[in-house]
Amino acid sequence: MARGKHIPTVASTRLAAELRSQREKLGMSQEAVAERMGWAESKLYRIENDKSRVLVRDVRRMLGLYETEQAQADAIIELARVAGEPDWWHQYSGAIPEWFQVYVALETSASHVLGYDSELVPGIMQTERYARAIMMTAPGRGPDEEIEDQLKVRVSRQARLTGTNPLNLWAVLNESVIRRKVGGPDVMREQVERLVEIAQLRTVTLQVLPFEVGEHSAMHGSFTILQFPPAHDPDKVYLEQQIGGIYTQKMQEVERYRLLFDDLRARALGPGETIAMLRSTITELT
Repeated sequence: MARGKHIPTVASTRLAAELRSQREKLGMSQEAVAERMGWAESKLYRIENDKSRVLVRDVRRMLGLYETEQAQADAIIELARVAGEPDWWHQYSGAIPEWFQVYVALETSASHVLGYDSELVPGIMQTERYARAIMMTAPGRGPDEEIEDQLKVRVSRQARLTGTNPLNLWAVLNESVIRRKVGGPDVMREQVERLVEIAQLRTVTLQVLPFEVGEHSAMHGSFTILQFPPAHDPDKVYLEQQIGGIYTQKMQEVERYRLLFDDLRARALGPGETIAMLRSTITELT
């Protein structure tokens, strides 16, 4: 890694969004702010897009220029103080690719995640044995130590479901996800039992799209919609592939996936019916 390279964190992403929001609220252009600050316009662009570090003293000057109320300014300055501290997953950065580190950062700062999965249980709901079975199928997989680090990241992500600020998760799973015996019957039974537990959390809605639905609008594959608190990042759609992830935040494309998700959850089994199917599957696997 190059010396001095800026590594985005959840705090730095929030800081960038807050600074951009404060400028826009005052109706100032980037050009005008850069001129008042004595900067090149490209520097402000990089700060507002979380592409470079920003000093606390510069944040103070910017907030003074934006006439930000003191209580809000204090909160933003505190963000600036912690923005350079590495997030928890950076200790495993050698084991997970950079494109997926971006997703983990987005998931950590998201308020809501809506997703459809056609082949496997989403990572945030996987048991360790289920996750290990999937990772062992990867061609050209890394050494065992790397897989162990990947498992630690996957397990640590699940804290967002039960923490003090839990993620609001709405997941639709194709029936094939719970029918495919990943890792064998014992591993799969444990995984389905975990799904039953998670489905009963206050901030989680879980549905199964049954085979009997037949053809449906998401037969092209899985997708995830990430939504963020007001004044933070715009909503994003994430599509995962073997060699990388694709993101889009274009309004018309995000809206297309929202409509797609609405169609899926309308056609899927309700939460109660889903839990009943999961419990029936557990019996079959026993």
